[in-house]
Amino acid sequence: MKIALYVDEDSQDSTLMRALRSRGVDVVAASEDGMNGRSDDEQLRWSTTHARVLYSCNARDFYKLHTSLLTSGEAHGGIILAPQQQYSIGEQLRRLLKLIAAKSAEDMNNQVEFLSKWG
Repeated sequence: MKIALYVDEDSQDSTLMRALRSRGVDVVAASEDGMNGRSDDEQLRWSTTHARVLYSCNARDFYKLHTSLLTSGEAHGGIILAPQQQYSIGEQLRRLLKLIAAKSAEDMNNQVEFLSKWG
């Protein structure tokens, strides 16, 4: 199954969202589902419940959450992390599309991918 994205409030950008959608990516932003202001844990649980891979620039906190969940035997639908303000919208788009073309939603279960790897 193709990756569907959930973009947290740290990473939602209307230009990126439009660009992803124009290329056929199923993507939802935190603001579109009333998730702005929710905790990182709530964001990840929401994305997992809705079969989406979370995309965030909040790398440190989400990597800690990933480790904590796996240590306690809990699962998540996958996380894609990008360094804060390191990539332009175009570069984020290019790297996300490359990752989505290479991995399935199932491949992402309980995994963290760093956007830096997809250059």
